[in-house]
Amino acid sequence: MTSTPRPQDAVRSYLLGLQQRITAACTAIDGGAFLTDPWSKGPGEQLQGDGVTMILEGGPVLERAGVGFSHVRGPKLPPSATQHRPELAGAPFEALGVSLVFHPRNPYAPTVHMNVRMIAATPAQGAPAFWFGGGMDLTPSYGFEEDAVHFHRVCRDALAPFGAQWHPRFKAWCDEYFFLKHRGEARGIGGIFFDDLSELGYDGGFGMMRAVGDAFLDAYRPILERRKDLPYGERQRDWQLQRRGRYVEFNLVWDRGTHFGLQSGGRSESILLSMPPLCGWGYQRQPEPGSPEAALLERFLPPKDWV
Repeated sequence: MTSTPRPQDAVRSYLLGLQQRITAACTAIDGGAFLTDPWSKGPGEQLQGDGVTMILEGGPVLERAGVGFSHVRGPKLPPSATQHRPELAGAPFEALGVSLVFHPRNPYAPTVHMNVRMIAATPAQGAPAFWFGGGMDLTPSYGFEEDAVHFHRVCRDALAPFGAQWHPRFKAWCDEYFFLKHRGEARGIGGIFFDDLSELGYDGGFGMMRAVGDAFLDAYRPILERRKDLPYGERQRDWQLQRRGRYVEFNLVWDRGTHFGLQSGGRSESILLSMPPLCGWGYQRQPEPGSPEAALLERFLPPKDWV
């Protein structure tokens, strides 16, 4: 007897395919192979489910690149997820997603993050509920206007089929979210970010999630290929490590996804695959006025409309 496919099955199939497409493209650029680490969480653990962590470390182009797929199930939605949905309080749930962070070796090539995800809740009474989230953002150590315009244009075009209202909303959300409040400084030059999207229904939400996931390589690959072979020296490497320190600060202090994963019993190694292999901090380090490093802080990090 054949079981009836569930909406979650289509999302799972798409996400696993997306993980494979992205890692294959990275292998073609870097030449290194991803370590594939399947994992599962069984009975007796806080969350149950499975996933696949794929990571490339020490490559000539990608110093660290992690692409993780996870599909976990829990007996009861946490209060944070039902604050605006009291009818789903206590409902079992599933969460599926792909999350990636790439830290290139060359300081002129920017770090990038992308995440697409869905949560499904199945209350005892009533229809299942689905909501979606996702986005991508660019974190350069050195600013290039050509790269910023390209990345934001691809983000805008990915959302355009769903209506012109989405890109300004999701760009502003990204600028507000990826911000180090303790330093008063943006993490990078933004992109798009959305969460808790349910108003488009399952089909519309899944379509938007796919549009973001499918646009990632178009947004990032041309930038990586332009910058990966530029010559650099110790000064540029030192600045890159300082900026990576800011990245670590955001992920550990402010990122809700990192907090949720660690606090809900998630797999620590997979959650922390976003961390760079090397980073640095310098006491009250400030770039020289008029330098390319100062230009990043003055011209690129403050939010602006790039397209």
